[in-house]
Amino acid sequence: MKHSALEVRDLVKSFTVDGIAFNAVDHVSFKVNSGEFVALVGPSGSGKTTMLSILAALLTPTSGQVKIDGQDLAKMSETERVKLRREKIGFTFQSNNLIPFLTAQENVEFMLRLNGVLGHAGRLRSGELLARLGLADRLHNLPAQMSGGQQQRVAIARALIHEPTLVLADEPTASLDTERAFQVVETFAHLIHESERAGIIVTHDLRMCKHVDRVLQMEDGKLVRIYEGKKEIKELSQGVLKH
Repeated sequence: MKHSALEVRDLVKSFTVDGIAFNAVDHVSFKVNSGEFVALVGPSGSGKTTMLSILAALLTPTSGQVKIDGQDLAKMSETERVKLRREKIGFTFQSNNLIPFLTAQENVEFMLRLNGVLGHAGRLRSGELLARLGLADRLHNLPAQMSGGQQQRVAIARALIHEPTLVLADEPTASLDTERAFQVVETFAHLIHESERAGIIVTHDLRMCKHVDRVLQMEDGKLVRIYEGKKEIKELSQGVLKH
C-alpha cells in the first residue's frame, strides 16, 4: 500500500522587495505518495523554484507545514534538517553538479560515502544502477568524457542510490536535446515507480509531462490546477488540452 511520502499544508513563503511584501508561495497544499512521479509546472516567477527549495529543506517557509516521511521540518533543528537532506532527499539539477575529478561510479557512490554507508553492497548497487541506466561501459569515465545525457543519467543514479524518500529534479532536461530529454525523463519515471520513491520534477517543457502521474500547475505563487488521469496529462503534454 502506498503511503504519503510528502505532505504540504497551507504553505506560505513571503519576501519583501523594495519595501513591498509578496508571497512567492501562497497557501499551497498537496501530497505526493511513494511510487508517484509528479511534475511541477508554471511560468518563470510562478514560485516553482522557491517551492522546491522549501521541499529540499534549504529554505524555511513563512508559515504552513512540510512533512517528509512523516517528519515535520518546522519541528526539526538545523542539524536534524541537514541529516534529513542527506538521508531522505535525492537531488538532480539542470547542471548535474557532478564532481569533475570523480568517475561516474564514484559520483554515484558519493551519497553513500557522505552517509557513512559505502561498503561492498553499495558498490555493487551503484554499478548495477548505472548499468540499468545504460552506462555499464561508462563506470570509470570522468564527467568530461561523457555526453550531457549520460551525465544526467549519472546524476539520476546518484539521486536514487541512497534510497531516499523524496527525489527532487529541477529542470534536469533543460540543456538536452529533445530525444535525450525524453529518454532521461522516461528512465527517471521508471525508476521512481519501480523503487517506490516519491518524485517531483520541475519543468518548463510540458511535453515531458507525458511520463508523470500528476501535474501541479503554479501561477503567482498559487497552485492553480492539478492535472491527473492519463488522458488529461497526455493532452496537456501534446498541447491540445481545452480549458
